Amino acid sequence: MKVTIENKKGLSKDIKVFIDKKTMNSYMEEKYEEIKGTVNLKGFRPGKVPKEVLKRQFGKAVFNEVLDKVLKDTSTKALEENKIKPAGQPKLDLKNYGEDKDLEYVLSVTELPKVEIKSLENIKFDDYKVKIDEKETDKRISEIAKNQPNFKDATDETKSKEGDLVIFDYKATVDEKPFKGGEGKNTQLTLGKDLFLKGFDKQLIGVKKNDEKIVEAILPENFPEKDLVNKKAKFNCKILTIKNPEAVKIDDTFAKNLGAKDLNDLKTLISKQINDEYKNSLDRFSKNQILKEIEKFKINEIPENLIEEEIKILSQGMPEEEAKKSKKNFEEIAKKRIKVGLVLNEFGEQNQIKVTEQELQLEVQKQIRMMPGQEKMVMDFYQKNPSALASLRGTVYEDKIMNLIKEKAKPNKKVITKDEAEKILKQSQKQQLDQELKDQRKPEKKVEAKKSTENKTKPKLTKTKSTAKKTKKVSKK
Repeated sequence: MKVTIENKKGLSKDIKVFIDKKTMNSYMEEKYEEIKGTVNLKGFRPGKVPKEVLKRQFGKAVFNEVLDKVLKDTSTKALEENKIKPAGQPKLDLKNYGEDKDLEYVLSVTELPKVEIKSLENIKFDDYKVKIDEKETDKRISEIAKNQPNFKDATDETKSKEGDLVIFDYKATVDEKPFKGGEGKNTQLTLGKDLFLKGFDKQLIGVKKNDEKIVEAILPENFPEKDLVNKKAKFNCKILTIKNPEAVKIDDTFAKNLGAKDLNDLKTLISKQINDEYKNSLDRFSKNQILKEIEKFKINEIPENLIEEEIKILSQGMPEEEAKKSKKNFEEIAKKRIKVGLVLNEFGEQNQIKVTEQELQLEVQKQIRMMPGQEKMVMDFYQKNPSALASLRGTVYEDKIMNLIKEKAKPNKKVITKDEAEKILKQSQKQQLDQELKDQRKPEKKVEAKKSTENKTKPKLTKTKSTAKKTKKVSKK
């Protein structure tokens, strides 16, 4: 194989590839030998079919199959050996080809620009640690206790009030007729939470033990008996018990019921939980600081095809006229995004950052835990959608890159209070909203560096000359 590279303009290159007919014929011979032992033709024993017969029967299909493989292998090799990373799909132009002929073609490619990442080590960003006051921890524990009250039986003459637990039996009718699912035993409602039917529990305020109370409520949209949806039902309620809430004693027993060793252990766990809540948000804030700094990096030329692709994403779903008006603005946003993607991906490659299957599965499990009760649905989603799994891999890849940048860069470490953290995050959210309004675009999905650059380094060949008929696999029956 002989490879000649010609610079056309800027990042555009023509890669001329020449393979002599002797080499092409050797590939053809190998293919005929491969199929010789598997082809069954009438009048010939298996493996004994003469090459000339095979050539007459399968010659065109064999050539097309060999040609496609040679084009794929040699174009990939030409790019790799010359360390050329294409920005998008190279265009392949066949100049000379055919059986018992030299193969010559030109690969037109736009190369990804060279990216300097050394200055990443000089990036400055704020690295926050939130100091949680003991009062904040006690307040959170008190809120947990308040939401997990104990109840004690009220006296027979006690009237129910908001916050009480009412236990009752009921029989319901619509238009004086009973219906399926319209009867309940030992039903428990905490008054004021409105968790049964809208407005139902308010009507039980003021009842006493052994009272009977008619409650009216509209049956909801998701009621199983579809012909009764949105109809008014009457519930004849027999009050069995009224229970008053009793303040939970915050002690070691309470802590153990929540899975802690004792109260001190619970305080440590809650303090860490509060810290983690702010840490995740502050880490995103620090990440945005780094990305803003990367946007300032100088890259001499950004491939036009990448800019056009990014503009299409930005203007997706917009009316054509509005997209035209916003094109210049979108172009600036696209350049920033591509620049960030190129820098992050180059950093990831130079530091040999990879995403293992174990790391990917851990991220899938993390996504599953975030949707309790829908675990199977989430798992099925990722199993049936390779693109969603690839996007998740891109997220993990970017997170690993950002973590390494933080290690190598220059953090400005700050210990702040919870109030200071809230102020920083509130200000950050306002700035982000202002920027989105300025960009005149809808909030969009995160663009993963991996997706925007790495996938484009593998060429998908587009031939500008037809190789006669579409390639057919050689029959091996």
